[in-house]
Amino acid sequence: MTVEETVSKIVAALENAKGADIKSYDVRGVSTLADFFVVATGAAAPHLKALIASTQAAMKEAGVRSFRTSGDPESGWIVVDYVDVVVHVFSPEARAYYALEKLWTR
Repeated sequence: MTVEETVSKIVAALENAKGADIKSYDVRGVSTLADFFVVATGAAAPHLKALIASTQAAMKEAGVRSFRTSGDPESGWIVVDYVDVVVHVFSPEARAYYALEKLWTR
């Protein structure tokens, strides 16, 4: 599976779980951490958990395992590292506070 196909599957899983403001950023040449970052917003802690569960289920079905998951729904930010693609799921407040997109937009 190409990295672009991985991003598409992740975005579809987040859309299926009703994620909001889903964006993918191609950070090749800008970051050595990953090739893409996918960012989404969930309404509340249970929704963040559901977004991550949906993503992990879709990736497991595709045979892609995560390297690491960090964060907690109650904190407002969960990160799943698929090595080439890193998924960030935020509460609206945490997304506004951290403004992660500003780091990766040109």
